[in-house]
Amino acid sequence: MSALDWTEIGERVRESRLAMRFSQEQLAQAIGLDRTMISKIEAGSRRLDALELARLAQALDHPISHFLTAPPAVMSRRTPLAEDTTTDAALASYRIDTALASWIRDIRLLMSLGVLVPQPIRRYPGKVDGRAAAEAAATWLRQQLGIGTDPVQSMADLCEQCGQYLLLTDLPGDGASAVDGDVAAAVISANGDPGRRRTTAAHELGHLILGDEYSTDLGVHASREEREATVEAFAAELLLPAEVVGRVRTSSGPIRSALVHLAAEYRTSWTLALRQARAAAVISRTEESALRACVPTFAEFRDSLGWTPQPDLDSIRVSPGIAHAVMTAYRNGGITSRRAMELMHGELTNETDLPPRQDEDDAP
Repeated sequence: MSALDWTEIGERVRESRLAMRFSQEQLAQAIGLDRTMISKIEAGSRRLDALELARLAQALDHPISHFLTAPPAVMSRRTPLAEDTTTDAALASYRIDTALASWIRDIRLLMSLGVLVPQPIRRYPGKVDGRAAAEAAATWLRQQLGIGTDPVQSMADLCEQCGQYLLLTDLPGDGASAVDGDVAAAVISANGDPGRRRTTAAHELGHLILGDEYSTDLGVHASREEREATVEAFAAELLLPAEVVGRVRTSSGPIRSALVHLAAEYRTSWTLALRQARAAAVISRTEESALRACVPTFAEFRDSLGWTPQPDLDSIRVSPGIAHAVMTAYRNGGITSRRAMELMHGELTNETDLPPRQDEDDAP
């Protein structure tokens, strides 16, 4: 490698160390090196051998490819981590971004093996300059996918139909997404309840669907908060159309019970259900505040529908299309069982879950 290459590797080591809240001394102890060696590695003046790199990657909880492969161009614009200015949010964002870059590499590997052909990336053709336009985009997408006002049964499936692949991770934060050429990917934190995960997935899909029109029409005149609020409007309308919530006006019985039923049927969080009820003028601002203080229990949600259906984005870790591609690559001998387990990201928990294969020892 050239000196410049090792300088870039050193910078990734430094940022990864900061993201883990390690001092140079702590990292040195973890991998069996002197602290001065870590300082030289981060400066790019000291190279790593294969064993040292493997130990470092394990200590910093990143794949080796994170240190050797450049991230997608769209992810290279973020503010670098610094020793004295790094916040908790910045650290969480760095780790999510790192997982996203690695996820994109996984997708491209499966594409290169000929076992994955992504769906074309969908983009809303209209102009998006605010909440109403974002809601119209969500309605358009529902019509394009033929689901009308029905509940979205699987966000992972829906995202795949739009050309975006989801990965659920145990990292802190909410989520992140990126488009790298013909690959669209999103990483969603598994923290929180399934309803929140679906909201985050819908939000990241919103960034994809609204795309360049969202960036140009809205971005020039709006703050980041306003832009994110617009994407949130898309996500809320996608998950629970205001038209459906409006029907609650004609229902009999307590309004809370009706909204609990809707939140359970459409598998949304209580907060999103109340947001849409307020948008549909079903409840007043005062009623919304009161209902926010009376959050339904898990049992209430499940019992309102007779304990079916099961929560979405609960145990799933990778998009169904990715899981199928991994299994195909494994059966074809394109990857080892160990690599298959890595690409499944916890979807399978034991190598014995994989079918036996005669040529396992010969696979790369």
